[in-house]
Amino acid sequence: MQPSEAISAEPVHHFARLLSNCIRTNDLKLGRLIHSRLIKTALTFNTFLANRLIYMYSKCCSIEYAQQAFNELSDKNAQSWNTMLSAYSQKGLFEKTFQLLDVMPDPNAVSYNSIISSLTHHGFPRKAMGFFKRMQTQRGNGFLIDEFTVVSVVNTCAGLGALNLLRELHGLATVIGVMFNLVVCNALIDAYGKCVKPGYSYSIFCQMRETDVFSWTSLLVAYIRASRMADACSLFDHMPIRNVVAWTALITGFAQNGEGDKALCTFKEMLEEGIVPRASTYVGVLSSCADIPLIEKGKQVHGHIFRCTCLIDLHNIFVVNALVDMYSKCGDMISAMRLFERLDGKDRVTWNSIINGFAQNGNGVMSLFMFEKMIETDTTPNHVTFLGVLSACSHCGLLPEGFQYLHSMERKYGIVPQLDHYAILIDLLGRKNMLGEAADLIKRAPWGRDNIGMWGALLGACRVHGNLKLARRVAEDLFELEPDNAARYIMLSNIYAAAGRWGDARTLRRYIYDRGLVKETAYSWIEINNIRHKFIAKDKSHSRLEEIKELLLKLVDPMKDAGYIFQIECSYFLVDDAFC
Repeated sequence: MQPSEAISAEPVHHFARLLSNCIRTNDLKLGRLIHSRLIKTALTFNTFLANRLIYMYSKCCSIEYAQQAFNELSDKNAQSWNTMLSAYSQKGLFEKTFQLLDVMPDPNAVSYNSIISSLTHHGFPRKAMGFFKRMQTQRGNGFLIDEFTVVSVVNTCAGLGALNLLRELHGLATVIGVMFNLVVCNALIDAYGKCVKPGYSYSIFCQMRETDVFSWTSLLVAYIRASRMADACSLFDHMPIRNVVAWTALITGFAQNGEGDKALCTFKEMLEEGIVPRASTYVGVLSSCADIPLIEKGKQVHGHIFRCTCLIDLHNIFVVNALVDMYSKCGDMISAMRLFERLDGKDRVTWNSIINGFAQNGNGVMSLFMFEKMIETDTTPNHVTFLGVLSACSHCGLLPEGFQYLHSMERKYGIVPQLDHYAILIDLLGRKNMLGEAADLIKRAPWGRDNIGMWGALLGACRVHGNLKLARRVAEDLFELEPDNAARYIMLSNIYAAAGRWGDARTLRRYIYDRGLVKETAYSWIEINNIRHKFIAKDKSHSRLEEIKELLLKLVDPMKDAGYIFQIECSYFLVDDAFC
């Protein structure tokens, strides 16, 4: 039978329905049997069925068979080409995609939309934008930019953070008459949110003729990205439908903005509403427990996952990584290590969590050991990995090794050291009383001269080692960078007091008072039996104050025996903070 011969519509529709079922159920085995039957009945010459066959294979992740069906089709139409083009691009096979596009008789808007969308999805927004510009040059050849083009390129702009291009596209959507299309509006709300412009997102939301759950959720996330949590909460309260995505977004938003208590309360409300959490929900909640940190709450969440998710989420790598991170930050390295060892398919985040966990908890030797194990597994480290490695060196006093790791970052792994990496070595040099070397390193570090954290660490080291001369120079730099930070002036006054320079100390304290500078109140807290105890300097309101004072007095002798030296020589100024 030749392609031009007429074929009865009945078998065509029958096989089309069968192929649709294969696509819906992802049944490759049945699809292959249908393909065999089509070959025997010569129906592979039918362009409509051949196109469905190509599409079925692409959806069943069998690109080779899709390509075979495409090559066997002699009478290809635009849909044939676009289906194969989409199959390649969606799988990230862009070399084959571009080769096919070059030989395609008449590429159209569908062709370019597919490529732009796939490039953006696979993390190539700049290449996607290049294809959009190429598409625009073809508009004179009958190309029509439609709502699908707008949505694809809007997502590309969001990936690039290209606000000006996004505005231009917003205008183009208005010109071509798709501005009030629901999908276009939702994409614009989301894109402006990713560019941290929630005001624009809200403006579009207010102009929409109809909204759906995605509209509300996109605006919610836009507010959260801009740290406008009050607006996010207000919007959340007015949402007609609050699905698991919205709840998870709010929980994650609180966690990312340092409001862990609110994240935990929101999670509790979510469960009371009968909403079933996703893996991403647990990640947000565990992140809150890690950052506060609240190990008892974290254990409760861990137990909830164990009881309520049929163990599926306990094998989800994102959830396990969050659990390892939570236990590490809460100081329970035994539990963290137990989860780490049970996890198959560890990724870089898993290794980073355990390496940084040991470093943060003072076990530098184990942290460096885990780093070597990570390298043995051919897992590539990143800048977060080296924060843990350098912290481990600092805790162990391994100065030469610390500099070796710092130099290996760029030389061996192509990672440019950041200020945080230099800051750890500044701290290490400070501990070693190598203050001059620390000052030199700050000056050599990229943008180090303007880094408040590094100069602050060096000033603290000057106080510990009583280096008044360097302390004054460092403090002068800090006063220029932070003229209104009372803590820097107070630290220098304490250094003066420790050196017996009482007049200079009083002068500096008077300067603080005259300028009206106020030191931000610091506090410490501990959670015992799910009750949080908060302590502020000079606060006498705690119900068990006398017990605490009695215990502190009992600790004095053991602290002295352990080698701790009390800085009583400057105690007058250390306690005289009332007017600051």
